[in-house]
Amino acid sequence: MTLDDAQQQVDQWINTTGVRYFNELTNMAILTEEVGEVARIIARTYGEQSFKEKDKEVNLGDEMADVLFVLICLANQTGINLTDALKQNLVKKQIRDQDRHQNNPKLKP
Repeated sequence: MTLDDAQQQVDQWINTTGVRYFNELTNMAILTEEVGEVARIIARTYGEQSFKEKDKEVNLGDEMADVLFVLICLANQTGINLTDALKQNLVKKQIRDQDRHQNNPKLKP
């Protein structure tokens, strides 16, 4: 699935099953909530925190997909083509960071 496909499928789902998009501010709050759920899993899986017994059955991929879904909703609502935006962002990073990370002594083994 491409990003364009994903944007179309999310839009189709919203307009049929989901009835309509939540407004942009609501979706921003939902995105923040979903990112927090990803952070919680990462902190407990790879960090020093431990899971509560009731929280052990988590699925990081599913939570990341929730983040992506809401991000796609926001892109659709604001007229952003994510394929184009990502391409432009990668060009920006290539120009801006061409030597930055290679010259960072903190990243040397």
